[in-house]
Amino acid sequence: MTETFKESNYLPFEKEIMEIDRQLHKLKGENAESSEIYSLHKRQVELLQETYNELSAWQTVQVSRHPNRPILSDYLKNMVKEFSELHGDRCFGDDKAIVTGFGHIGMERVLIVGHKKGRDVKDKVECNFGCANPEGYRKALKNMKLAAKFGVPVVTLIDTPGAYPGIGAEQRGQAQAIAQNLMELARLRTPVISIVIGEGGSGGALGIGVGDSFAMLQYSYYSVISPEGCAAILWRDGSKADQAAEELKLTAKDLKNLGVIQDIIPEPLGGAHRDKYTAIYNVESFILSKLNELKYKNIDQLLEKRYERITSIGQPSQFSSAGE
Repeated sequence: MTETFKESNYLPFEKEIMEIDRQLHKLKGENAESSEIYSLHKRQVELLQETYNELSAWQTVQVSRHPNRPILSDYLKNMVKEFSELHGDRCFGDDKAIVTGFGHIGMERVLIVGHKKGRDVKDKVECNFGCANPEGYRKALKNMKLAAKFGVPVVTLIDTPGAYPGIGAEQRGQAQAIAQNLMELARLRTPVISIVIGEGGSGGALGIGVGDSFAMLQYSYYSVISPEGCAAILWRDGSKADQAAEELKLTAKDLKNLGVIQDIIPEPLGGAHRDKYTAIYNVESFILSKLNELKYKNIDQLLEKRYERITSIGQPSQFSSAGE
Protein backbone atom coordinates (compact mmCIF):
# COMPACT_ATOMS: atom_id res chain seq x y z
CA MET A 1 0.00 0.00 0.00
CA THR A 2 1.29 3.45 -0.87
CA GLU A 3 2.12 5.95 1.88
CA THR A 4 -0.52 8.39 0.64
CA PHE A 5 -3.93 6.92 -0.08
CA LYS A 6 -5.26 7.94 -3.50
CA GLU A 7 -8.38 6.56 -5.15
CA SER A 8 -6.78 7.23 -8.54
CA ASN A 9 -4.24 4.47 -7.81
CA TYR A 10 -6.94 1.81 -8.06
CA LEU A 11 -8.30 0.14 -11.16
CA PRO A 12 -12.06 -0.25 -11.82
CA PHE A 13 -12.09 -3.89 -10.64
CA GLU A 14 -10.27 -3.09 -7.37
CA LYS A 15 -13.09 -1.33 -5.49
CA GLU A 16 -13.19 -3.78 -2.58
CA ILE A 17 -9.40 -3.73 -2.31
CA MET A 18 -9.51 0.06 -2.31
CA GLU A 19 -11.93 0.14 0.63
CA ILE A 20 -9.70 -2.14 2.70
CA ASP A 21 -6.65 -0.04 1.87
CA ARG A 22 -8.60 3.06 2.85
CA GLN A 23 -9.40 1.53 6.25
CA LEU A 24 -5.80 0.42 6.74
CA HIS A 25 -4.51 3.89 5.94
CA LYS A 26 -6.95 5.42 8.43
CA LEU A 27 -6.14 2.94 11.20
CA LYS A 28 -2.40 3.41 10.82
CA GLY A 29 -2.87 7.16 11.07
CA GLU A 30 -4.84 6.67 14.29
CA ASN A 31 -2.32 4.19 15.76
CA ALA A 32 -5.05 1.57 16.10
CA GLU A 33 -4.56 -1.85 17.71
CA SER A 34 -2.25 -4.13 15.76
CA SER A 35 -4.78 -6.99 15.84
CA GLU A 36 -7.29 -4.95 13.87
CA ILE A 37 -4.64 -3.94 11.34
CA TYR A 38 -3.45 -7.55 11.06
CA SER A 39 -7.00 -8.76 10.38
CA LEU A 40 -7.44 -6.19 7.58
CA HIS A 41 -4.02 -7.03 6.11
CA LYS A 42 -5.00 -10.70 6.01
CA ARG A 43 -8.23 -9.87 4.18
CA GLN A 44 -6.33 -7.56 1.81
CA VAL A 45 -3.94 -10.36 0.82
CA GLU A 46 -6.82 -12.80 0.31
CA LEU A 47 -8.64 -10.32 -1.92
CA LEU A 48 -5.54 -9.55 -3.97
CA GLN A 49 -4.92 -13.26 -4.51
CA GLU A 50 -8.53 -13.92 -5.50
CA THR A 51 -8.64 -10.92 -7.86
CA TYR A 52 -5.27 -11.32 -9.55
CA ASN A 53 -5.55 -15.09 -9.96
CA GLU A 54 -8.70 -14.57 -12.04
CA LEU A 55 -7.88 -11.49 -14.13
CA SER A 56 -9.60 -11.26 -17.49
CA ALA A 57 -7.58 -10.29 -20.57
CA TRP A 58 -8.98 -6.74 -20.45
CA GLN A 59 -8.16 -6.40 -16.75
CA THR A 60 -4.61 -7.52 -17.54
CA VAL A 61 -4.36 -4.74 -20.13
CA GLN A 62 -5.53 -2.26 -17.49
CA VAL A 63 -2.85 -3.47 -15.06
CA SER A 64 -0.17 -3.18 -17.75
CA ARG A 65 -1.15 0.49 -18.20
CA HIS A 66 -1.31 1.38 -14.49
CA PRO A 67 0.19 4.88 -13.98
CA ASN A 68 2.42 3.61 -11.13
CA ARG A 69 3.74 0.59 -13.00
CA PRO A 70 7.57 0.63 -13.24
CA ILE A 71 8.73 2.03 -16.58
CA LEU A 72 12.10 2.07 -18.35
CA SER A 73 13.52 4.90 -16.20
CA ASP A 74 12.80 2.83 -13.05
CA TYR A 75 14.69 -0.15 -14.48
CA LEU A 76 17.63 2.01 -15.54
CA LYS A 77 17.81 3.59 -12.08
CA ASN A 78 17.41 0.43 -10.00
CA MET A 79 18.77 -2.36 -12.20
CA VAL A 80 21.45 -0.92 -14.48
CA LYS A 81 24.73 0.42 -13.14
CA GLU A 82 27.01 2.90 -14.97
CA PHE A 83 24.46 3.47 -17.72
CA SER A 84 25.86 5.49 -20.62
CA GLU A 85 23.20 6.58 -23.10
CA LEU A 86 23.84 6.64 -26.85
CA HIS A 87 21.91 9.14 -28.99
CA GLY A 88 20.91 9.59 -32.63
CA ASP A 89 20.48 7.45 -35.73
CA ARG A 90 23.07 9.26 -37.94
CA CYS A 91 20.29 9.86 -40.42
CA PHE A 92 17.56 12.14 -39.09
CA GLY A 93 17.63 12.73 -35.33
CA ASP A 94 17.36 11.36 -31.82
CA ASP A 95 14.00 9.78 -31.04
CA LYS A 96 13.19 10.17 -27.33
CA ALA A 97 10.74 7.22 -27.40
CA ILE A 98 13.58 4.68 -27.62
CA VAL A 99 16.54 4.82 -25.23
CA THR A 100 19.76 2.92 -25.87
CA GLY A 101 22.98 2.68 -23.93
CA PHE A 102 25.64 0.48 -22.37
CA GLY A 103 25.62 -0.45 -18.70
CA HIS A 104 26.01 -3.30 -16.23
CA ILE A 105 23.33 -5.64 -14.89
CA GLY A 106 24.98 -7.42 -12.01
CA MET A 107 28.48 -8.13 -13.30
CA GLU A 108 27.35 -8.43 -16.91
CA ARG A 109 28.01 -5.64 -19.42
CA VAL A 110 25.02 -5.23 -21.73
CA LEU A 111 23.41 -2.90 -24.23
CA ILE A 112 19.99 -1.78 -23.03
CA VAL A 113 17.35 -0.86 -25.61
CA GLY A 114 13.94 0.17 -24.33
CA HIS A 115 10.81 2.19 -24.89
CA LYS A 116 10.52 5.34 -22.81
CA LYS A 117 6.96 6.30 -21.88
CA GLY A 118 7.57 9.10 -19.41
CA ARG A 119 5.97 9.60 -16.01
CA ASP A 120 4.60 13.16 -16.01
CA VAL A 121 2.75 14.98 -18.78
CA LYS A 122 5.80 16.90 -20.04
CA ASP A 123 7.85 13.71 -20.17
CA LYS A 124 5.11 11.76 -21.94
CA VAL A 125 4.69 14.40 -24.64
CA GLU A 126 8.47 14.66 -25.15
CA CYS A 127 8.82 10.92 -25.74
CA ASN A 128 5.53 10.59 -27.65
CA PHE A 129 3.96 8.32 -24.99
CA GLY A 130 6.43 5.58 -25.93
CA CYS A 131 5.43 5.53 -29.62
CA ALA A 132 8.69 5.46 -31.57
CA ASN A 133 9.46 7.04 -34.95
CA PRO A 134 11.67 5.31 -37.56
CA GLU A 135 14.75 7.14 -36.27
CA GLY A 136 14.21 5.39 -32.93
CA TYR A 137 14.36 1.96 -34.56
CA ARG A 138 17.36 2.99 -36.64
CA LYS A 139 19.12 4.23 -33.48
CA ALA A 140 18.36 0.91 -31.79
CA LEU A 141 19.73 -1.12 -34.73
CA LYS A 142 22.85 1.02 -35.05
CA ASN A 143 23.74 0.44 -31.41
CA MET A 144 22.77 -3.23 -31.40
CA LYS A 145 25.22 -3.76 -34.26
CA LEU A 146 27.84 -1.90 -32.22
CA ALA A 147 27.18 -4.25 -29.29
CA ALA A 148 27.52 -7.29 -31.55
CA LYS A 149 30.84 -5.98 -32.86
CA PHE A 150 32.28 -6.11 -29.33
CA GLY A 151 30.44 -9.26 -28.24
CA VAL A 152 28.16 -7.45 -25.78
CA PRO A 153 24.72 -9.04 -25.16
CA VAL A 154 21.58 -7.00 -25.89
CA VAL A 155 18.63 -6.62 -23.51
CA THR A 156 15.46 -5.02 -24.88
CA LEU A 157 12.68 -3.79 -22.56
CA ILE A 158 9.41 -3.41 -24.48
CA ASP A 159 6.68 -1.03 -23.32
CA THR A 160 4.77 0.71 -26.10
CA PRO A 161 1.18 1.02 -27.40
CA GLY A 162 2.68 0.80 -30.90
CA ALA A 163 4.94 2.61 -33.36
CA TYR A 164 4.00 6.24 -34.05
CA PRO A 165 1.46 6.32 -36.93
CA GLY A 166 1.93 9.97 -37.95
CA ILE A 167 2.45 11.07 -41.53
CA GLY A 168 6.02 12.22 -40.81
CA ALA A 169 6.94 8.77 -39.49
CA GLU A 170 5.48 7.14 -42.60
CA GLN A 171 7.33 9.56 -44.88
CA ARG A 172 10.61 8.70 -43.16
CA GLY A 173 10.07 4.96 -43.63
CA GLN A 174 8.42 3.62 -40.47
CA ALA A 175 7.49 0.23 -41.94
CA GLN A 176 10.87 -0.21 -43.60
CA ALA A 177 12.74 0.65 -40.39
CA ILE A 178 10.81 -1.96 -38.40
CA ALA A 179 11.22 -4.57 -41.16
CA GLN A 180 14.96 -3.88 -41.28
CA ASN A 181 15.21 -4.42 -37.53
CA LEU A 182 13.35 -7.72 -37.77
CA MET A 183 15.76 -8.98 -40.42
CA GLU A 184 18.92 -7.75 -38.73
CA LEU A 185 17.95 -8.92 -35.23
CA ALA A 186 17.27 -12.40 -36.57
CA ARG A 187 20.97 -12.66 -37.50
CA LEU A 188 22.62 -10.36 -34.92
CA ARG A 189 25.73 -12.19 -33.72
CA THR A 190 25.32 -11.68 -29.99
CA PRO A 191 22.81 -12.97 -27.41
CA VAL A 192 19.52 -11.01 -27.36
CA ILE A 193 16.99 -11.07 -24.52
CA SER A 194 13.62 -9.36 -25.02
CA ILE A 195 11.14 -8.68 -22.21
CA VAL A 196 7.70 -7.04 -22.36
CA ILE A 197 7.50 -5.00 -19.13
CA GLY A 198 4.15 -3.30 -19.82
CA GLU A 199 2.45 -2.86 -23.17
CA GLY A 200 3.65 -4.77 -26.20
CA GLY A 201 1.77 -3.19 -29.05
CA SER A 202 2.03 -4.11 -32.73
CA GLY A 203 5.11 -3.37 -34.85
CA GLY A 204 6.28 -0.92 -32.20
CA ALA A 205 7.07 -3.91 -29.99
CA LEU A 206 8.31 -6.13 -32.83
CA GLY A 207 10.93 -3.58 -33.86
CA ILE A 208 13.07 -4.41 -30.81
CA GLY A 209 11.49 -7.77 -29.96
CA VAL A 210 13.40 -10.48 -31.82
CA GLY A 211 15.91 -12.52 -29.86
CA ASP A 212 17.05 -15.77 -28.29
CA SER A 213 14.84 -15.38 -25.24
CA PHE A 214 11.43 -13.69 -25.24
CA ALA A 215 9.65 -13.17 -21.92
CA MET A 216 6.77 -11.16 -20.49
CA LEU A 217 6.02 -9.85 -17.06
CA GLN A 218 3.00 -11.67 -15.64
CA TYR A 219 0.50 -8.83 -16.13
CA SER A 220 1.83 -7.32 -19.34
CA TYR A 221 0.29 -7.85 -22.77
CA TYR A 222 1.62 -8.44 -26.29
CA SER A 223 -0.66 -8.02 -29.31
CA VAL A 224 -0.84 -7.17 -33.00
CA ILE A 225 -3.19 -4.30 -32.11
CA SER A 226 -4.63 -2.64 -29.02
CA PRO A 227 -7.98 -4.03 -27.82
CA GLU A 228 -9.62 -0.65 -28.49
CA GLY A 229 -8.26 -0.56 -32.04
CA CYS A 230 -9.36 -4.13 -32.69
CA ALA A 231 -12.89 -3.41 -31.40
CA ALA A 232 -13.13 -0.29 -33.55
CA ILE A 233 -12.19 -2.28 -36.68
CA LEU A 234 -14.27 -5.44 -36.04
CA TRP A 235 -17.37 -3.97 -34.45
CA ARG A 236 -16.98 -0.23 -35.08
CA ASP A 237 -17.34 0.12 -31.32
CA GLY A 238 -14.33 0.85 -29.11
CA SER A 239 -16.38 0.05 -26.00
CA LYS A 240 -16.09 -3.65 -26.88
CA ALA A 241 -12.39 -3.59 -25.99
CA ASP A 242 -12.93 -6.20 -23.28
CA GLN A 243 -14.34 -8.65 -25.82
CA ALA A 244 -11.53 -7.87 -28.27
CA ALA A 245 -8.91 -8.48 -25.56
CA GLU A 246 -10.27 -11.98 -24.97
CA GLU A 247 -10.23 -12.79 -28.68
CA LEU A 248 -6.70 -11.46 -29.22
CA LYS A 249 -5.11 -13.93 -26.75
CA LEU A 250 -2.73 -11.22 -25.60
CA THR A 251 -1.91 -12.28 -22.02
CA ALA A 252 1.38 -13.87 -21.03
CA LYS A 253 -0.34 -17.16 -20.17
CA ASP A 254 -2.13 -17.35 -23.53
CA LEU A 255 0.99 -16.47 -25.50
CA LYS A 256 3.13 -19.03 -23.72
CA ASN A 257 0.52 -21.70 -24.50
CA LEU A 258 0.66 -20.62 -28.16
CA GLY A 259 4.47 -20.76 -28.23
CA VAL A 260 4.88 -17.05 -28.97
CA ILE A 261 6.87 -16.42 -25.77
CA GLN A 262 9.07 -18.72 -23.73
CA ASP A 263 8.93 -17.40 -20.18
CA ILE A 264 6.65 -15.53 -17.78
CA ILE A 265 8.33 -13.40 -15.11
CA PRO A 266 6.25 -13.30 -11.91
CA GLU A 267 5.02 -10.00 -10.51
CA PRO A 268 4.46 -9.14 -6.84
CA LEU A 269 1.02 -9.75 -5.33
CA GLY A 270 -1.34 -7.15 -6.80
CA GLY A 271 0.90 -6.29 -9.77
CA ALA A 272 4.22 -4.52 -10.31
CA HIS A 273 2.68 -1.14 -9.44
CA ARG A 274 2.24 -2.27 -5.82
CA ASP A 275 5.90 -3.22 -5.36
CA LYS A 276 8.12 -1.97 -8.17
CA TYR A 277 11.37 -2.99 -6.48
CA THR A 278 10.40 -6.66 -6.28
CA ALA A 279 9.21 -6.55 -9.91
CA ILE A 280 12.51 -5.02 -11.03
CA TYR A 281 14.47 -7.56 -8.99
CA ASN A 282 12.55 -10.40 -10.67
CA VAL A 283 13.38 -9.00 -14.10
CA GLU A 284 17.06 -8.57 -13.15
CA SER A 285 17.26 -12.15 -11.84
CA PHE A 286 15.69 -13.46 -15.06
CA ILE A 287 18.13 -11.50 -17.25
CA LEU A 288 21.20 -12.70 -15.32
CA SER A 289 19.99 -16.29 -15.43
CA LYS A 290 19.39 -16.14 -19.19
CA LEU A 291 22.68 -14.39 -19.89
CA ASN A 292 24.52 -17.08 -17.97
CA GLU A 293 22.76 -19.67 -20.14
CA LEU A 294 23.26 -17.91 -23.50
CA LYS A 295 26.73 -16.40 -23.34
CA TYR A 296 28.54 -19.74 -23.42
CA LYS A 297 26.71 -21.04 -26.48
CA ASN A 298 28.31 -21.16 -29.90
CA ILE A 299 27.07 -18.11 -31.82
CA ASP A 300 26.19 -20.08 -34.96
CA GLN A 301 24.11 -22.54 -32.93
CA LEU A 302 22.50 -19.60 -31.15
CA LEU A 303 21.48 -18.03 -34.45
CA GLU A 304 20.12 -21.34 -35.72
CA LYS A 305 17.98 -21.75 -32.57
CA ARG A 306 16.83 -18.14 -32.84
CA TYR A 307 15.73 -18.68 -36.43
CA GLU A 308 13.91 -21.91 -35.51
CA ARG A 309 12.06 -20.18 -32.67
CA ILE A 310 10.94 -17.28 -34.87
CA THR A 311 9.80 -19.44 -37.80
CA SER A 312 7.95 -21.92 -35.55
CA ILE A 313 5.54 -19.24 -34.26
CA GLY A 314 2.05 -19.91 -35.58
CA GLN A 315 2.64 -23.48 -36.71
CA PRO A 316 -0.44 -25.73 -36.47
CA SER A 317 1.21 -28.03 -33.90
CA GLN A 318 1.41 -25.13 -31.45
CA PHE A 319 -2.21 -24.14 -31.90
CA SER A 320 -3.36 -27.70 -31.33
CA SER A 321 -1.61 -27.73 -27.92
CA ALA A 322 -2.90 -24.32 -26.83
CA GLY A 323 -5.65 -25.78 -24.68
CA GLU A 324 -3.44 -28.31 -22.88
